[in-house]
Amino acid sequence: MRVLVATAVPAERDAVAEAFAAAADEGRVLLGPVGPVPDAAGRPVVDLLAAGVGPARAAATTASALSAAALDGAPYGLVVSAGIAGGFAPHAPVGSLVVADEITAADLGAETPDGFLPVTELGFGAVTHRPPEALVREVATATGARPGAVLTVSTVTGTAVRAARLRERHPTALAEAMEGFGVAEAAAVHRTPVLELRAISNPVGPRDRAAWRIGDALAALTEGFGKLTPVLESWNPHDR
Repeated sequence: MRVLVATAVPAERDAVAEAFAAAADEGRVLLGPVGPVPDAAGRPVVDLLAAGVGPARAAATTASALSAAALDGAPYGLVVSAGIAGGFAPHAPVGSLVVADEITAADLGAETPDGFLPVTELGFGAVTHRPPEALVREVATATGARPGAVLTVSTVTGTAVRAARLRERHPTALAEAMEGFGVAEAAAVHRTPVLELRAISNPVGPRDRAAWRIGDALAALTEGFGKLTPVLESWNPHDR
């Protein structure tokens, strides 16, 4: 299986690469860049992509990579949105891992006098993508990540009021980030399963840069992806 891992920035990409480099040294995966021919030994082929910040840039960059792979005759069997994220306390503490059982665009819609309406209630598009349930369970078991909703926002939450409103609208939300829904939209166009795995660097709520633990979150991301190789080796992309 060929896997595309899309992060927002190079630091996140490099944290994932560190995990897969060890598996590559053991001969368990092939780490990109790779050619169009899948590995004859059946090992997962993993390509890493710093897709950019925000859902629009992530969607465009991921879609380009998916199209190029399809034209090469070696389409991806799985797309993973990965990186650090804010966590909803106390459900997702700093340093923990979260795997999305739903990827939801939390601010795609309209503000009305009666509250927020998602774009689906306006008669357009979609706001949620759901990764394969079996894959989410396997990833949670292998990595210790907690399964729950990961929200995609275009504007990062900076107040306790907005954090409470998001959690009220999405009771199973564990984290918010800025790229997952964009990556999932691109994957959906190509009918490719999607996964989102996030390491928590800060609480969702009032912005307090002094409380951020980006280094710890990147280390947790590396550790989590280090445990992901057996899942990729055994998972069948047709089991959705």
